[in-house]
Amino acid sequence: MAWVYLILAGCFEVLGVIGMNRVVKYKSLSSYIVLVAGFAISFSLLGLAMRTLPMGLSYAVWTGIGTVGGTLVGMLIYGESKDWKRIAFIAMIVAAVVGLKLTA
Repeated sequence: MAWVYLILAGCFEVLGVIGMNRVVKYKSLSSYIVLVAGFAISFSLLGLAMRTLPMGLSYAVWTGIGTVGGTLVGMLIYGESKDWKRIAFIAMIVAAVVGLKLTA
């Protein structure tokens, strides 16, 4: 169950980042709600995952999901650059997280 919590924590971190982007653009109440709720749920789920999983692994996976997810959302929804170098570095982050899992 800890892995489910950790993956969901990463997804809610991406939601928090989306809220952050919305706050910068619109400054609406709903944007602030998405920002605060996304990060609050994310941190709560990360805490639950860390009850079972090692801190270093949990944090690396959570950060990796947030980084990759935020970058992909930026590329697919907000029209950010889809340069091959960005995609290559995203692949390296995914490979690093998988490597950490395999060695834990």
